[in-house]
Amino acid sequence: MSDPIRGAGNGQTFLGPAQRAAAWERLGSEQFDVVVIGGGVVGAGCALDAATRGLKVALVEARDFASGTSSRSSKMFHGGL
Repeated sequence: MSDPIRGAGNGQTFLGPAQRAAAWERLGSEQFDVVVIGGGVVGAGCALDAATRGLKVALVEARDFASGTSSRSSKMFHGGL
């Protein structure tokens, strides 16, 4: 979480096909203190909390962050995270 894969110098974080392949390779070759499955509001909150405590965190989400239940429950991604 502290080292997202960045786009072409524009500061946006995204995972196109090449970036996804690199992310999966990195996920398999590095060691993490915490792996969070699911990037909804709870998963993102857990990942943020662990990262702010100095732990090395991997956050794994199948789709866009907060696109599952989080997108249908409150209709917004909680900006306080």
